[in-house]
Amino acid sequence: MATDKDWTGGFASIFKTLGASNHTDSERQPNDYYATDPVAIDRLLTAYDIPQFVWECACGEGHLSKRLAECGRTVYSSDLVQRGGYPPHPHLMDFLKQSQMPALVREPDCCILTNPPYKYATEFVEHALDVLPEGQPAVMFLKTTYLEGKGRWERLYSKGWLHAVYQFRGRVLCAKNGDFGSMREVGSAVSYAWFVFKRTPCAAPTIHWI
Repeated sequence: MATDKDWTGGFASIFKTLGASNHTDSERQPNDYYATDPVAIDRLLTAYDIPQFVWECACGEGHLSKRLAECGRTVYSSDLVQRGGYPPHPHLMDFLKQSQMPALVREPDCCILTNPPYKYATEFVEHALDVLPEGQPAVMFLKTTYLEGKGRWERLYSKGWLHAVYQFRGRVLCAKNGDFGSMREVGSAVSYAWFVFKRTPCAAPTIHWI
């Protein structure tokens, strides 16, 4: 007899429960679009002073950009694809092909802050550190499991570029195609955190709960 604890899903259900939603390319959104609940900005600000000038380089429909602006930051929003009027014209661009910070946020107190496409997350981190002024942070919204992986260790962590992790105490939603309504009904099985990277080496990154 079936019970409410019986497993009825297949491999896709297993990987979704584990948070490995990039296991099957056919299940991914086009251009890897998963919007971030703006509350992620509020929680980060309880423990981290986001720089005044921000490049949100994978802005989607502007969920993070709008909240950053509401919190008094000067924000330049760009993305590869326009969704819901974001990014504002003419800010359609491939972030990985840009060689410098946009003029609006090319200031000493600047950062790049985004939820990067997960399959290109390491490339986004590396490129952000290439275009940022020395010592300025790349602030990335990533799965907590991004801490693991031999490739990430060799490309990022072994170089001391990770300075801090801001781990959410409760789950923050990351909604497929920006559909937060459906997500709020079922919740999230995935744990996320903010990762702060800088090109200047750090021997011992810190962890904070927010």
